[in-house]
Amino acid sequence: MTSVFDRAHRRTTVGLLMLVTFIAFESMAVGTAMPTAVAELDGLAWYAWPFSAFLVASVVGMVVGGGVGDRRGVRVALPWGVGAFAAGLLIAGVAADMAVFVVGRAVQGLGAGVIVVLLYVMAGQAYAPALRPRLFGAISTAWVLPALVGPVVAGLLTTHASWRVVFLGLLPLIVLGLALVLPAVRGLPRPEPAGGPAAGWWWAVLAGAGIAALQYAGQRRDLVAIAIAVAGIAALVAGLRPLLPAGTVRAARGMPAVVASRGLLAGAFFGMDALLPLTLTEVHGFSATAAGVPLTAGALGWATASQVQGRLPDLPRERLLRIGFVLLAVGLAATSLAALPALGGWPAYLTWAVAGFGMGLGMPSVGVLLLAQSPEHRRGADSAALQIADVTASALCIGSAGVLVAAATAGSLSLPTAVLGSIAVFTVLALAGVRVAGRAAALGGPSAPTPTLASS
Repeated sequence: MTSVFDRAHRRTTVGLLMLVTFIAFESMAVGTAMPTAVAELDGLAWYAWPFSAFLVASVVGMVVGGGVGDRRGVRVALPWGVGAFAAGLLIAGVAADMAVFVVGRAVQGLGAGVIVVLLYVMAGQAYAPALRPRLFGAISTAWVLPALVGPVVAGLLTTHASWRVVFLGLLPLIVLGLALVLPAVRGLPRPEPAGGPAAGWWWAVLAGAGIAALQYAGQRRDLVAIAIAVAGIAALVAGLRPLLPAGTVRAARGMPAVVASRGLLAGAFFGMDALLPLTLTEVHGFSATAAGVPLTAGALGWATASQVQGRLPDLPRERLLRIGFVLLAVGLAATSLAALPALGGWPAYLTWAVAGFGMGLGMPSVGVLLLAQSPEHRRGADSAALQIADVTASALCIGSAGVLVAAATAGSLSLPTAVLGSIAVFTVLALAGVRVAGRAAALGGPSAPTPTLASS
């Protein structure tokens, strides 16, 4: 039987999976290394900026990657994406101050956004339809191992070597992945000539500028901040409007609610996922390794729930999505115990697994609902909208937490209070998702039972 690892596809598959694995590892590991990195660079007040810069730039990268891939082909776009990601790793790894480090993270995000889009384009061109489900299964599996070991490995490297190794150590491996996949890229057909440049990237840049302006305004805390915040909101709304389905903000029934659900899931979970290692290291004095263990627990919960939901094909996806939001809200609210100095931070080892279990039910359900409701000619645009909602909401939530951390650094409030305030916001978002989940069914009524993906 033909396989994604047969002679014709082996190098291509291995190269693709290596790229996915290394991007996933960096994504999972950086949260563990970040408290040490920002402390060494004297940038605690700007803690959220490296996360937000990566996410905002990745939105631009997704739109740019899709446009360049459509016009000039994967063979041109993929090396540029990998090159940008590698350059970002190098810049962040050698950064001597916080500003350079943030720039490095932004360059990484740009490259990662390009790569993520092009991997799916390449899958459609290099693999026959019968092989694609197996390839996507392998890609999903490639996210699991980094999610499980990334935080712990990053913690060990940060504790016993340097946080810089978390970035610089991936460089030769990224180059190896590209070398394996390049022969297949060169053999792909050139795209048909398309008229005009890709229009979407300007909107992505505008939305990203809006997110950055809002985060900066929150950290100024003066009258000028009001004007900056108003301009940021205007830029964000104007930028997202052409990129998301109409009605996404109000979670209109059908596709808009599906996209909104993805944003609520990602914002609530990843906002706290970025903040948790800082809480454990600064409030409780955990080592980088110990602070990474709850993130691994969350990944285990996510992976377990992904398998569970795959064994429930008869359960409507919107119902599973609602259960996922409930568990996420419970996990977030319970994680507030880890912010209390008297409790020592230990509750996070359990509570974050509960939050991860909720994500493992919710994220695959969103993907299935999208595919069930998106017509073939809209599938690419709808999938892009899903990713954009994900990273935009994550950037906004991480940025809001960063504003509170900056206030704590300035002495306006204590760090535990800042963490508790952030958790309250994220929990409210998860509870809003419980209501939105019911609207994610197709317009004709509850979704039919559908075979589900094993993971997001």
